[in-house]
Amino acid sequence: MSYVKIMVHVVWRTKFNQPVLEKSKRDILFAHIRENAREKEIYIDALGGYIDHIHCLVSLGSEQNISEVVQLLKGESSYWANKEKLIMPKLEWAADYYATSVSEA
Repeated sequence: MSYVKIMVHVVWRTKFNQPVLEKSKRDILFAHIRENAREKEIYIDALGGYIDHIHCLVSLGSEQNISEVVQLLKGESSYWANKEKLIMPKLEWAADYYATSVSEA
C-alpha cells in the first residue's frame, strides 16, 4: 500500500473580495466544509479565514490532486450556502486560489 503525505495550504477568496463571511456565518460554513470534506475523503487539518477569504490546510491522498480538491470544497460550499440562504444575496468564490505545499512541522 502506498503512503502519501502531501500537505497543501490553500487560500481562496470571495468574488470581488466581498466581506460577506461574518463570524457566525463563517462558523456554520466551516462546519459544513469539514463535513463535506469528510464525506469526500478529503482530510482537512486546519480551516480558518476572515470576512473575505478562507485558509485550508489539506493533506492530499494518493488519488487526489489540488485542483479537484479545491473545486470540490469551493463549488459545493457555495452551492450549499446559497441553497440554505446562509449568506445574502449569495456566496460567490473568486475563480482563482492560492496553493502551496508545506511541511508537517
